Amino acid sequence: METASVTDETGKRSYVVGQTEISARPLEPALYLVATPIGNLADITLRALETLAAADIVACEDTRVSRVLLDRYGIRRRTTAYHEHNAGEAGPKLIAALQAGQSVALISDAGTPLVSDPGYRLVGEALDQGIRVVPIPGPSAPLAALTASGLPSDAFLFAGFLPVKVGQRLTRLEALKAVPATLIFFESPRRLAESLAAMVEALGGERKAAIGRELTKTFEEMRTGTLQALADHYAAADTPKGEIVVCVGPAEARADEPEDIDRLLLSLAAEMPASKAAAEAAKMTGGQKQALYRRLLVLKDGP
Repeated sequence: METASVTDETGKRSYVVGQTEISARPLEPALYLVATPIGNLADITLRALETLAAADIVACEDTRVSRVLLDRYGIRRRTTAYHEHNAGEAGPKLIAALQAGQSVALISDAGTPLVSDPGYRLVGEALDQGIRVVPIPGPSAPLAALTASGLPSDAFLFAGFLPVKVGQRLTRLEALKAVPATLIFFESPRRLAESLAAMVEALGGERKAAIGRELTKTFEEMRTGTLQALADHYAAADTPKGEIVVCVGPAEARADEPEDIDRLLLSLAAEMPASKAAAEAAKMTGGQKQALYRRLLVLKDGP
């Protein structure tokens, strides 16, 4: 892997927007985490373009995929591969380049680096070595799906891909069942139907859910309904095409026993102020914040 600074034949570091070529300002030595489009190439930011054009090294999950984006914006940078299968070899070389005072831009095939890719290892090593890490924010498939799903977004958990084996998949879903937040998963088209069936079994078919497919692309689709309805649809339909994000809403609030609510209030109050504890309990139980707050004060004051 080349660690020397690489420019195009003219020595320029630039990018093109429309018909305008823009010179990229020099970058300080650092590891730059650059978010790239998840489908529509127009979704990249100007800051991301300038960073990619100015970086000494552009490290990509798949250099062929990234070349399409770089060519679209006239960025003439040599790329190097950094992915799950070569991280052990490529990672130390990138760290060495950073220690030598070079700038490295890390990108994935699509979206924000480190989300379901091995970039976190490189970031961890960079931080251990005292190397500056700079996020260049932008597109993210989980957030795009969440915001368009109509599901609660005040609290959410990105759970990545579910295990392939049936038993491990159900075990993982059971562990997530009680999480009081919208759950977000990546899934492959060929496994979508069986994963939805497992979600019905482990989480309950009444939960609200949404399937985001080919987000930001020409055939973008958001399908919403209960888990059971979505499982039935994809069990009967042909295998879908494209990249898929599954969002599952939290379980409906249940009417807990008074003793359970008292224990919950006291547990929360041990970690946070009473007003906030009441608010959190209200989210988790569906109760009224003011009533829970008054109950908490009684519990704290004693009989």
